[in-house]
Amino acid sequence: MAEHGAIFGAMLQEFDEAARLLKLEPGIWKILTHPKRQIVVSCPIQMDNGEIEVFTGYRVQYNITLGPAKGGIRYHPDVSLDEVTALAAWMTWKCAVAHIPFGGGKGGIICDPTRMSKRELEALTRRYIAEIIDAIGPEKDVPAPDVNTNEQVMAWIMDTYSMHVGHTETAVVTGKPIELGGSLGRREATGRGVMIVTREAAKHLGKELAGSTIAIQGFGNVGSVSADLLAKAGATIVAITDYKGGVYSKAGLDVQKMLEYVAKNKTIDKFPGGEALSNEDLFGLDVDILIPAALENQITVANAKDIRAKIIVEAANGPVTPEANNILHDRGVFVVPDILANSGGVTVSYFEWVQDRYGYFWEEVDVNDRLEKKMHEAFHDVLQTSIKYKCDMRTAAYIVAIARVGTVTKMRGMYA
Repeated sequence: MAEHGAIFGAMLQEFDEAARLLKLEPGIWKILTHPKRQIVVSCPIQMDNGEIEVFTGYRVQYNITLGPAKGGIRYHPDVSLDEVTALAAWMTWKCAVAHIPFGGGKGGIICDPTRMSKRELEALTRRYIAEIIDAIGPEKDVPAPDVNTNEQVMAWIMDTYSMHVGHTETAVVTGKPIELGGSLGRREATGRGVMIVTREAAKHLGKELAGSTIAIQGFGNVGSVSADLLAKAGATIVAITDYKGGVYSKAGLDVQKMLEYVAKNKTIDKFPGGEALSNEDLFGLDVDILIPAALENQITVANAKDIRAKIIVEAANGPVTPEANNILHDRGVFVVPDILANSGGVTVSYFEWVQDRYGYFWEEVDVNDRLEKKMHEAFHDVLQTSIKYKCDMRTAAYIVAIARVGTVTKMRGMYA
């Protein structure tokens, strides 16, 4: 069973601590630690050279108690059933923390998209969707982009599903191009959510964003949007790193110029507005707020003691290991966990799904206002839970999520 995998085990470690504090009933505990459905499919396609290759695809619907499964589809050589199951579980808790009526799902295909042509990727996408077609739909399971998938892949998914059901069905997937029923504000949603919870965390500790110093690891979509919005809110972004290098300026970096630089150079390495900085050195900087927005397992037992920031906001998924989280908590560092901090993306995905089903689309200002309200509510729900149970924010976020899913599971009762 997938639950014995290392990644799923890490999720269970976080779940168990919260479930104990919540005094979760043993029966509900069992239900919430088992995936509802794990689908494994073979996807044969003809490659450009005429040969047939068979790719393995997965779709896991971890829990659909609150509503349709929601979660991305990733294309990567290292995709595994364990990884997809754990990610589907995390999506369950993320949707519950965000208080949106979705369950958790995730999908993936074992492939190397960097070595495939556009035609091969389209053929693989369409075959994969055809194989799982009975399990997805606006009221069953709503996929989204993830690692190495994008708006174009979502358009192929929407079209494949629509061909099978005999009518255009935009609500089957989110993260689509605007022209195909995508939502305004979706691209910036995760970064905007990070800005909102960062602001609320600072307020909780008696600080304002204006005048706060911030270091950010990662300058992809989430990191760059977070940096831009935080700078516009008055914060001083003193350091940013990406996969190739980084830059530091005590006086503050010009984020707009950095965005222009990255558009041309694909990296911030050698940006002329400050001194060179490595990822390792970024974590030890004397700043108010640290935002890891790149990869998982970046803050570990090895470097947790070096961190001088008072607030860490997990814009990436799993950037702080469980052991490092305990060290940071003991040192009084306020950590806003990933399932809360980066839930702006899935929140606006929910808004996209609502707009598609309603057939009426909102102005971007409306999307942003609704996101502001949802993120503010989610942050303070978790904060109050943290105070009530005298625990860190990560455990509190799980308590909020488990309580919501567990309560509805009990209300719905056992179908047998």
